Amino acid sequence: MNTWIDNLINDYYKFLRDRTAIITDTGTDWAAISTPFIGAFNDCLEIYIKKSQDKIILSDDGSTLKNLDLQGVSVSSSSKRKEIMDKLLLTYGIKCNAGEFIVEATESTFAQKKHNLIMAITEVNDMYLLSNPVVSSIFKEDVQLFLDEQEVVYTPQFISRGRSGLEFTFDFQIARKDKEIVIKSFNSLNKANVPNFLFAWDDVKSVREQVSAKRLLGLAFINDTEKKIEAEYIEALKSRDADCILWSERHNPDNILKLVA
Repeated sequence: MNTWIDNLINDYYKFLRDRTAIITDTGTDWAAISTPFIGAFNDCLEIYIKKSQDKIILSDDGSTLKNLDLQGVSVSSSSKRKEIMDKLLLTYGIKCNAGEFIVEATESTFAQKKHNLIMAITEVNDMYLLSNPVVSSIFKEDVQLFLDEQEVVYTPQFISRGRSGLEFTFDFQIARKDKEIVIKSFNSLNKANVPNFLFAWDDVKSVREQVSAKRLLGLAFINDTEKKIEAEYIEALKSRDADCILWSERHNPDNILKLVA
């Protein structure tokens, strides 16, 4: 039994519960859910919820795209950015209605839909990195081109259910004879996305290994070309037995072996 891992996961659940707050607006049917995830301006990411008959409506109130506009990134004025956003929203089953991200849920699907909306907002928030006009693609696409260059066979947008009952989306999955590798691409590392990745990988690990009868490995591609990567984040990945490849070192033979061995 991996008691220490169970303790860490329990601590993470407690962290999510303790840092989640609900604010009810008595003047409307809406309530705000403040989450522990980091928003565009290093504030707590908020989503909004209301119940309409047997449906539960979740929304970002249009704040995601408004915040990008404030950072000088207009999605509507760039076909490339809109294409990227549309793919992200499609992956998580989120609709964009007049700039507002919306998803409908029932009581039984609420947890998954809430999770999907938060993940979609978080990934779309990263589009501020595309504010530089010389940037023509997101890092995920660069990783995909590298995998193609190495002739690695992979499944993009790999979805797997964890023991918590939630489904998690990884950028790529590589299937080998005796193991599987799930990959997440990081334009940057922070205190929100590192635990998210580790939690997702750990949550699906035991389930996936039972289904496939293979070891499941977690691998992070990290963009270190324009910013220094804090050592504590790399150590956090390795402490949970997840591996990583720095983009500047991707052609290192040892790193290529992580994909093909």
